[in-house]
Amino acid sequence: LPIYVILAGPPGVGKTFAARRLAYSIMGAKDRTRVQMIQFHQSYSYEDFMMGYRPTASGGFTLAEGPFYRFCEEARKDDVNRPYFFIVDEINRGNISKIFGELLMLIEADKRGHELRLLYKNETFSVPPNVHIIGMMNTADRSLSVLDYALRRRFGFFHMTPGFASNGFRAWQHSVESTVLDALLAVIVDLNLEIAKDPALGPGFAIGHSYLSAPPTDVADDEWLTSVVEDELVPLLDEYWFDEPETAHRWADTLRSALA
Repeated sequence: LPIYVILAGPPGVGKTFAARRLAYSIMGAKDRTRVQMIQFHQSYSYEDFMMGYRPTASGGFTLAEGPFYRFCEEARKDDVNRPYFFIVDEINRGNISKIFGELLMLIEADKRGHELRLLYKNETFSVPPNVHIIGMMNTADRSLSVLDYALRRRFGFFHMTPGFASNGFRAWQHSVESTVLDALLAVIVDLNLEIAKDPALGPGFAIGHSYLSAPPTDVADDEWLTSVVEDELVPLLDEYWFDEPETAHRWADTLRSALA
């Protein structure tokens, strides 16, 4: 059966990392040629996703194939038992019916193999059985409406939470041996509890562990931790509590005190 999942969670919980690892684990190999990632946005359309007419330098128009059409055609040429994964970042940012069009029917599990005539091309099209779709959904974006119900019916949802208590993160934290990192993590854990209890926010706005995952140098020095707090966490809190600046300032001061 085709796999349709959406990894939902606040920023920094590793949705992109998990999506790729999920694809590779099911494939049984780290084959980048069978994985493609795109990102939806509010102007994204069927013409961008599937196919549509595009202007040319000469002033005319030409029919251009979109990434999903090309990806399906590549998968169709391969062995039906070799899985292909199409990953959509920010899947809840797009207008789903505008982007998917007739594909909403074709991606249903029991409609695999069914064909429909394409909107812009005089040919029939079906989604190959070896094409799987993984979506990623940011639960902390105020600008987004509830995900389209038609898509929600077709996908399984997995909610990801901060992994500060995971074995991998704890092992890295222990190896760093930084009292400043330990103090900052303790504050963030308490901060996430308050965010979760806030009726205007909730668990979907928690601070993810990737904010404090290993930096490029793999050394959690004070300069890097200060940059994380001042350049990433404090602005994030200002956005979360834009209507309660005193709360944002209180937690900003608490985060800074952990660095002292």
